[in-house]
Amino acid sequence: MIFDRIKSLDAILATAESKSLHRSLGAFQLTMLGIGAIIGTGIFVLTAAAAQKAGPGMMFSFVIAGFVCAVAALCYSELASMVPVSGSAYTYTYAVMGELLAWMVGWALILEYAVAASAVCVGWSGYVMGLIQHTTGLGLPEFLSSGPAWGFSGFIPTVDFSHGVVNLPAILVAGAVTWLLVLGTSESASVNAVLVGIKIVALTAFIVLSMPLLKGENFSPLLPTGILGHDGLGVIGAAASIFFAYVGFDAVSTAAEETKNPQRNVPIGLIGSLGICTIFYLLVAAGVVGTVGAQPVRDAAGMVLGPDGIGFANRCAELAREGTAPIVCSKEALAETLRRINFPLIGNLVGLAASIALPSVILMMIYGQTRIFFVMARDGLLPESLSDVHPKYRTPWKMTIFTGIVVAIAAAFFPVGQLADISNSGTLFAFFMVALAVMILRRTDPKRHRPFRTPLVWIIAPIAALGCLGLYLNLPFVAQMVLPVWGAIGLLIYFFYSRSHSHLGRGILEVPELGKDVPQQPVPPID
Repeated sequence: MIFDRIKSLDAILATAESKSLHRSLGAFQLTMLGIGAIIGTGIFVLTAAAAQKAGPGMMFSFVIAGFVCAVAALCYSELASMVPVSGSAYTYTYAVMGELLAWMVGWALILEYAVAASAVCVGWSGYVMGLIQHTTGLGLPEFLSSGPAWGFSGFIPTVDFSHGVVNLPAILVAGAVTWLLVLGTSESASVNAVLVGIKIVALTAFIVLSMPLLKGENFSPLLPTGILGHDGLGVIGAAASIFFAYVGFDAVSTAAEETKNPQRNVPIGLIGSLGICTIFYLLVAAGVVGTVGAQPVRDAAGMVLGPDGIGFANRCAELAREGTAPIVCSKEALAETLRRINFPLIGNLVGLAASIALPSVILMMIYGQTRIFFVMARDGLLPESLSDVHPKYRTPWKMTIFTGIVVAIAAAFFPVGQLADISNSGTLFAFFMVALAVMILRRTDPKRHRPFRTPLVWIIAPIAALGCLGLYLNLPFVAQMVLPVWGAIGLLIYFFYSRSHSHLGRGILEVPELGKDVPQQPVPPID
């Protein structure tokens, strides 16, 4: 049987106690961590891509994505309060649905964190290059500051290098953050609250300056691409992309093993950070739409173009030469909006704030990735050598460097929107599995203590699962296909390596009283 390996919650908690991290984070720190991980490229950069997909209708997209994320957060909160250990959705799935599906969730989380970090690197590059250009008049040539445009002819990928070859700034920031994490995470975590404050100040300044200048006519037509468009367009398609703007709240549950009183603080951190960010997002989106307009760019035939395709890149370049490029073409939408409404200095300061603060999001994504690696290696599903600690810096340097290299390569050659959509495919799968896990655990272990209970669980959890599935099906076709291809690679690794090396499969269970691994039962044959 391939679904016979289920690790009990008691075993998972015992493992965490035997190899636990120092518990030092309270509710406020968790909320700040969540805000720091959530507010990033999603709102600073993807606002333009969302406007290209839905026009002013992206306001509804933010609400839809926020709602799906909220019901998923309620499911996360119940499981995170019950299982306050590292590993996030991977750990929860292991306890409820078994090793194989847990592996698939962990494999999807690897896709989520690495590709999300790459997307933030690209977003950071756009703001830094825009800031340098508007303050000094200098800048890198386009072929060194942007990756190529990608398209598809049927199933065959096509690449256009006319507007960019490699995103050098994105590579540099990925390398710098990786180096910082190798040196030590405690120093990097200590500045997180400051960087969160910078992002909040920047977004608050944008809201305060833009709200008085809203124009009703800029909201018409409200739904230029409809509710359901083609290949990721429309309000729902924009919501599927905007979901990336909320990704990061699960980093709170990933940090559960380092949290004081996790039964109380994890739900507060999850829901608090999500609620604060949702309010900011809606106000910022209204500011962009109401001040400078956000109608999508169309081709010569009047068809709305996808925001990351070759046709869109060519059309934006053409409009830029004419001096009429709309905000949907901008790589720094918030800073550019302020410049267009006669606040150039504040616009540059917002660009500076993004340039300073976005690396903290990259840091959290790579940090979260290494923690997923750590837990999977601890269970024997990945080589335990990946979790080797550097003799001097005491950090998991091998997996950190490997993750940094992958992040840099993806950031160098892919646009931010495509990276965000690919990351979303992994995220939505993980959230879908969490919603299922909550319902299954209510049936299989109803008497277990639940410090936080998902309200109306038989309504909330199905809505979360269906919402995640619906958003996934409205991602662009390429992003949809990445998940099954990535999953197939993961299955090969599982059956050729992980299944035979699994601690659970070999009958090895960590016993904290003894401080070592001991066999609990005869080693079963490998199916």
